[in-house]
Amino acid sequence: MALDYGWLHDRVRQRFDSDAAMEAFLPRALAPEELKQLGDDRYLSAMSRRVFRAGMQHSVVDARWPAFEAAFWGFAPETLVLLTPEQLEGFMQDERLIRHRTKLQTIPRNAQFILDIRQEHGGTFAEFIADWPSHDIVGLWRLLARRGARLGGRSAAGFLRLVGKDTFLLTSDVVARLVAAGIVDQAPTSQRDQQRVQEAFNALQQASGRPLCQLSAMLSLTINPRF
Repeated sequence: MALDYGWLHDRVRQRFDSDAAMEAFLPRALAPEELKQLGDDRYLSAMSRRVFRAGMQHSVVDARWPAFEAAFWGFAPETLVLLTPEQLEGFMQDERLIRHRTKLQTIPRNAQFILDIRQEHGGTFAEFIADWPSHDIVGLWRLLARRGARLGGRSAAGFLRLVGKDTFLLTSDVVARLVAAGIVDQAPTSQRDQQRVQEAFNALQQASGRPLCQLSAMLSLTINPRF
């Protein structure tokens, strides 16, 4: 079964007073050239923030993030890949930070991941992310989960959304709509089900010209008008 974009648009439009109000509400993704202008330190910072957000209120993590930026010297991968166990233990004594040892240990590991991608692809990590095609965003999720530290589950998409890369999110409301439409039977954790979801989003994108992030938000609004 397929999702019809005309139905989706009309259903969501009913939630708003005007076309302009609907468009103002929907999220925006950065263009590839904008993503490439971000330093790789911003990607490591966003990765780390997403790791710390997992299982915590996002507002708590976000309130502490300026302290993380200061403590970790702006998240330069070249610097943080050299962190020693002794330095990491020192961060466990810093009351400004969220002192979660396992999550802190992901910072040098993800710094190494970024440097590895640079070496393999002959460019910046920003370019690697920017150039990845939206029609296979679940492939990028899988790569991040496989090679990054604690970037599995919803964290890969959450990280991409933080940096502005176009992606859909598999929130409970989005999943509910996909199930109702017959795309999947349950939350898509298998590679096969994720590919079915990708194909459904690709069809909606082709029909609408909208980025994945907006289509994701629109699907959510058909279930939860307070999204």
